[in-house]
Amino acid sequence: MIKMNHLRIRDTIFDWGKRTYLMGILNVTPDSFSDGGDFNSLETALSQAKTMIHGGADIIDIGGQSTRPGAEEITLEEELKRVIPVIKRLRQDSSIPISIDTTRSIVAQAAIEAGADIVNDISGGSFDEKMFSMVAKLEVPIIIMHIRGTPKTMQQKTDYKDIIHEIIEWLNVQINQAIQAGINQHHIIIDPGIGFAKNYQQNLELLQNLSKFHRLTCPILVGVSRKSFIGHILNQKDPKKRVWGTAAACCGAIASKADILRVHDVAEMKDVVQVADEIWRK
Repeated sequence: MIKMNHLRIRDTIFDWGKRTYLMGILNVTPDSFSDGGDFNSLETALSQAKTMIHGGADIIDIGGQSTRPGAEEITLEEELKRVIPVIKRLRQDSSIPISIDTTRSIVAQAAIEAGADIVNDISGGSFDEKMFSMVAKLEVPIIIMHIRGTPKTMQQKTDYKDIIHEIIEWLNVQINQAIQAGINQHHIIIDPGIGFAKNYQQNLELLQNLSKFHRLTCPILVGVSRKSFIGHILNQKDPKKRVWGTAAACCGAIASKADILRVHDVAEMKDVVQVADEIWRK
């Protein structure tokens, strides 16, 4: 019998608190902020997925809609055309857990039917009123992330009075709505949404107070990889050259007992995770 602090997805058992898990980012988009256009063909996407699996990824997160600041929304048809073939082919080749990065319930359904296992919704169920009921029907885990506005408008919505309290309260409301819609409480993972409707100082404050999010009693996913606040600290405009800054931010998240790190540079962060886990999880 698997305890409730475990989550089994295919051949993988996620034992929350025991170690930090890595989610590899696979953007099949032409316009993502750091790797747009790099993997937006079936061949390049599959090659990158295999590289991340070899590097130590525990989950592959596939997204067809860019969520960088200012990003325009694509059509439903275009999003499906980008992600479904990649999911189908990757599932043929590997039993690794796959998450679908989408805010649309129709895409979530199609992705799960194609072989994905987790829904990663950057809107936390707030963009599509059918998302929670769809995830409940599909009986899969969901990642609920905090955001204000949309990727196009979010950076104009950073006026918080008490950012930590407000994000925790918002996540708590969404968690309760998800449970009321029929989602298993133990299928809910939370993400404070670093970089989404947060400015430079607020991102640092989130990382400094990450441990406060444990009061929501859900596994915590953190996405700091290559983000602009790291570029600001390092005076590094090229996101691909923010690997070691990302490593430092990941260490901070691990020290606060984050459960999953969503990263671009899997092999490098695997080393970071192994050492940091020895320091902070033993």
